[in-house]
Amino acid sequence: MKRYNTPHRSRVVKTRLSEDEYADFTARLAPYGISQSEFLRQAIRRTTIRPVIHVSAVNDELLSAVGKLAAEYGRIGGNLNQIARYLNEYGAPYNALSGEVRAAIADLAALKYEVLQKVGDAVGKPPALYDLTTLQRDANRLLGFTAQQTLDYLQSLYEKKLCTYPRTDSRYLTSDMAAGLPELVRLTAGALPFAVGMELACNAAQVINDKKVTDHHAVIPTRNLQDSDLSGLPVDEKAVLELVALRLLCAVAQPYTFAETAVSVECAGAEFTAKGKTVKRPGWRALDAAYRAELKNAEPETEDKALPELTEGQTLPLSGAAVKEGKTTPPKHFTEDTLLSAMETAGKDDMPEDAERKGLGTPATRAGILEKLVATGFLERKKSKKTVQLLPSHDAVSLITVLPEQLQSPLLTAEWEYRLGEIERGELAPEDFMAGISAMLQELVGTYQVIKGTEYLFAPPREVVGKCPRCGGDVVELQKGFFCQNEGCKFAIWKNNKWWELKHKQPTKAIVTALLKDGRAHVSGLYSEKTGKTYDATVVLDDDGKYANFKLDFNQQKGGKR
Repeated sequence: MKRYNTPHRSRVVKTRLSEDEYADFTARLAPYGISQSEFLRQAIRRTTIRPVIHVSAVNDELLSAVGKLAAEYGRIGGNLNQIARYLNEYGAPYNALSGEVRAAIADLAALKYEVLQKVGDAVGKPPALYDLTTLQRDANRLLGFTAQQTLDYLQSLYEKKLCTYPRTDSRYLTSDMAAGLPELVRLTAGALPFAVGMELACNAAQVINDKKVTDHHAVIPTRNLQDSDLSGLPVDEKAVLELVALRLLCAVAQPYTFAETAVSVECAGAEFTAKGKTVKRPGWRALDAAYRAELKNAEPETEDKALPELTEGQTLPLSGAAVKEGKTTPPKHFTEDTLLSAMETAGKDDMPEDAERKGLGTPATRAGILEKLVATGFLERKKSKKTVQLLPSHDAVSLITVLPEQLQSPLLTAEWEYRLGEIERGELAPEDFMAGISAMLQELVGTYQVIKGTEYLFAPPREVVGKCPRCGGDVVELQKGFFCQNEGCKFAIWKNNKWWELKHKQPTKAIVTALLKDGRAHVSGLYSEKTGKTYDATVVLDDDGKYANFKLDFNQQKGGKR
């Protein structure tokens, strides 16, 4: 048996030709301009035409027709009547063919699935230990904590000597910690209720890497767990501690192993693929699943479905086909989880390899950056279903619109970090660094061009106090009064209106809102020029289409005397 690999594919095609038959067949194809690889790719790969090849009575005329049929199979589409007409056109009448050859051509015309199945064991490595950023991301996704809350809880645990130093960007431990790791794992497992009775391992080599430890190693629990009453911890602190403890157990646990099946199916010239998994050893994911089971409203991680037993070259019946239409969805808004990740990698590909720090901020400052943006009104937290999204405010969009592009780039941060490193090494004077910043600012100010329309960008959103009695447009409060926002409409209630000045009053937002809604508003403390006293009355809006006038209605007053 000879195997032929079709071009540009990993699929193996099997035929029943011997070496001599193969050589003879290749030679017979040559006069008709059909290569062996093209014949196999267009015909054998899609369907079974082996009986045609093995019919000793096949003449050159039929061989030519079948060869051309193979080359044109995609255009014909596999319809038996079309194939018969095609053979007639090339001088091989379908009715004159033998029964065996007819059966072969019918087989060629039938739409079938061809299956190639690849099965192999795959390994899901345990996750690395937590640095501050990855802990903040998981705490946001699983517990709903903000980055600042997570940092505060972790700082408190550090001060209580239950966790190691929080402000770290490393996810590994040093080699001198390897000896005490098994005991720490044992103590940690005893402190977690969901880990009781579970199979535990301690593969220290998975978390030890001196080269990847910077100023501080990864965040892990301490041995003080043994002597501490964890039930007395605040609920949120305990939740963060459990998350840190879980990650330690997972990081040193056995790998997650599974059988992965990839199936490639061909039908009528189109190729479809499917994947499935069968878990062989849950490993570290058993701990993760047990932890998630204890959480409220936690969504379980989705698993690929298992596929049925299939064999290479198997033919399956076509059960049905349908065209399904769908729509693409826009990118989702940032959450603190995804924004922290984006900050960590911002501009990473554009920064030089020797840049001391990449991304925006540091593990210790990113939470503070987010909180400051929220406090100053540039970011807004809005809850959507189970997640809290971070949205830019109107002022944030306006600021990015007018801010020079150079100041928006993470590359500026990388450049300044590099210069500060030169100062630290004594290669650059601090005065020269500040002079460079001053020169950059002078250039930005000198070359900056004002963007048209920026006077409207930072105008605060105006609150609508009512509808215009003339055109129905929105009436808003400005510095000098209340005005209709429709162009061409001159409706206005001025704050320095002479009628109101005589009453020693000024129309307030509440008064104008009532006037626009009901046409009247009860006002107290109106001044009488005749008596010099104050009184309460109902003010009625009397708009004549040109001016907004006012009059008093004492029949509607509520209490008070004239």
